[in-house]
Amino acid sequence: MDTTSVAQRETVKREVNEAIEDGLRSDELDNPVRVRCECGSPDCIAFVTTSVSDYERVRRHPRRFIIAVGHQIPAAENVVARTPRYTVVEKLGKAGQIAD
Repeated sequence: MDTTSVAQRETVKREVNEAIEDGLRSDELDNPVRVRCECGSPDCIAFVTTSVSDYERVRRHPRRFIIAVGHQIPAAENVVARTPRYTVVEKLGKAGQIAD
């Protein structure tokens, strides 16, 4: 699997999620929000539910992405956190450099 392509797809999905976040009012920041799964699969259409504050906590680390449970790609990332609704992964190697 080409980890560069994976990282590029994930970055595009992250940009979509940031646009969703930007469209929220300040009084909605702790409400549940659906965001796109940021996995590297070109066919993924999954969403995950989180809060904006939890999403921002993941995003504080540029190499970390929020994905649907089971969507990790071991060749490109390590799992750093699991919840019942989503998984947080951190990019490795070249994929990590692209995410930075």
